[in-house]
Amino acid sequence: MSPILVRPVREQLEHDRVIRLLQAKYKRKFEVAINPGNEQTTPVGPAESPWYPDLVLLVSERSRKLAGVVEVETAESVNNLEAMSQWRTFASLNVPFHLYVPVSGVDSARRLCAEHQIAATEIWAYHAMGDQIRFTPIHKAPQPEPKARPAAEPRESAPAAKSGAKPAASSRAAASRRTVRAPAKPASRSAARPKPRAAASRAKTAATTRRAAKTARKSATTSKAVKRK
Repeated sequence: MSPILVRPVREQLEHDRVIRLLQAKYKRKFEVAINPGNEQTTPVGPAESPWYPDLVLLVSERSRKLAGVVEVETAESVNNLEAMSQWRTFASLNVPFHLYVPVSGVDSARRLCAEHQIAATEIWAYHAMGDQIRFTPIHKAPQPEPKARPAAEPRESAPAAKSGAKPAASSRAAASRRTVRAPAKPASRSAARPKPRAAASRAKTAATTRRAAKTARKSATTSKAVKRK
């Protein structure tokens, strides 16, 4: 309960009921301790001046590391004094601060957070519907974007060997392996069949013989003509 005011009995019963409903809700992710009514079970803040929020969210029961605080307000407790004392203190703990207010106090809660620069992680409105209580999200602080990792610097290439022939030879060998050799075209049939030299020489010899016989006949005819004269 807030040290600043004393709630009417009916509001206090509704307040404690909301606390227990939220305890069941947050148990899915955290170890949850509550301080309903006049109970002061789990404190937060410095040991010399502790505070007792309605719900204390812990990472685990063993570590007891604080993971967040939740404060539930009623129509009477959404005011300037509560904002300046409790809300501002809980928002300065460097853990998520969740504020639950009745529907009628939503505008006042927003105005008070803006005036006193209270950074509430989440603001929720609640209202009763018969025997049930419904929760409606009103405000959620934007999550900080994860920092981009710096690009890795390019690694320096290994020093080349003293002789430049080896890298060149290896590159040529790799290129030759990658290159697909085209299959050789078969030679044409005409080229594959060489002309017989013997036939050519015989034809040449026959032509020479014919020319010689013709010349001899011509010489004989000429000599006969001379003798007749």
